[in-house]
Amino acid sequence: MPDANDWNSKIIAEFRENEGRVGGQFEGAPLVLVHHKGKRSGRDYVSPMMYLPGEGDRIYVFASKAGAPTNPDWYYNLTAAGRATVEVGTDTYPVTVTDLAGEERARVFAEQARRYPGFVEYEEKTKGVRLIPVLALDRVR
Repeated sequence: MPDANDWNSKIIAEFRENEGRVGGQFEGAPLVLVHHKGKRSGRDYVSPMMYLPGEGDRIYVFASKAGAPTNPDWYYNLTAAGRATVEVGTDTYPVTVTDLAGEERARVFAEQARRYPGFVEYEEKTKGVRLIPVLALDRVR
């Protein structure tokens, strides 16, 4: 199985070489690079993620982990810090992090699943195990 860090490094390099666009399984999908610090380690990380544009400078990211039974580590890092930095296209800026709940979370996830049916599969895989978190990232002005 390929190393996740190596896989992420290739996506990050392609993203930066092509002004935020990548090919392969993410071709045509909105992709963001999220910079965050490890909750326990304090190490700096960059995680590529699909996002859903929101109102104004808000974007949504989904802790789907391709339908794995556990949340991705970056989810815990972001929710613990409450802040991060993102790269969207050629723009880099700080954001605040909000973990959505209830109807708002359900509405945003449903829209992502409508646009990208793979998220329906992720939700099926996690049914009865965990609810896939949805985070709102709001640009800090």
